[in-house]
Amino acid sequence: MTAQKTGTAQSDTASFGFQTVPLGDKQGLVNDVFHKVAERYDLMNDLMSGGMHRLWKDAMIAWLCPPKSGKHSYRTIDVAGGTGDIAFRIVEASRGSAHVRVTDINESMLRVGKDRAKARSLSKQTDFVVGNAEDLPYGPGEFDAYTIAFGIRNVPRIDKALREAHRVLKRGGRFMCLEFSEVEMPVLDKVYDAFSFGAIPKIGEMVTGDGQPYQYLVESIRQFPNQHRFGAMIEEAGFSRVTWRNLSGGIAAIHSGYKL
Repeated sequence: MTAQKTGTAQSDTASFGFQTVPLGDKQGLVNDVFHKVAERYDLMNDLMSGGMHRLWKDAMIAWLCPPKSGKHSYRTIDVAGGTGDIAFRIVEASRGSAHVRVTDINESMLRVGKDRAKARSLSKQTDFVVGNAEDLPYGPGEFDAYTIAFGIRNVPRIDKALREAHRVLKRGGRFMCLEFSEVEMPVLDKVYDAFSFGAIPKIGEMVTGDGQPYQYLVESIRQFPNQHRFGAMIEEAGFSRVTWRNLSGGIAAIHSGYKL
């Protein structure tokens, strides 16, 4: 894959795709992207991953392995997961014993999630709350697990979001992040680059009428820290036993850590 930046240039600026923007502007720009794609978010992930995101999410939940006993309500916070895709998987994997607090800064995404939860009869096991990953509206030690899938690269200050994840977890709680990452297989990296930049924005424009959100999302992947650097950031936030698993040659990766 082409050289990847970490997106940690100056403290008063942030990357928005390949653009450098004032730090205070990034969240609004990201919100605009997700307001545009909220109704087609799963389709967006299908376009960007060739449908593989569904298997990757299943792999994340299998590694999380939520308890299936009804004796203890397994309290999970799923951040930037407005449409409920991860939350529903956690509830179903726990056989209904888990409760997931979906927290997303984008109300359009949350509306989609609420409708989906109602349609799947999962409203009792899920809540949908507006909240910022950098300043979560919860007290310390409220959750057994924190999950975030394909969302952390859109946060203006990733280090602050990781510290918030650590704060809201109980002692022994687990952090898990699924995110597009750095391809580590020769040849596949070039094929993936060609598909990402040559096809995804065009397909997005054909399907939704607007290719710009997809252009940003492709660029944001290249700006995100690779597996090793992101693992180090998780450790810097206070987590222990940090490790990761590559998926599909590193196109995506699952990172795991514990608050000990």
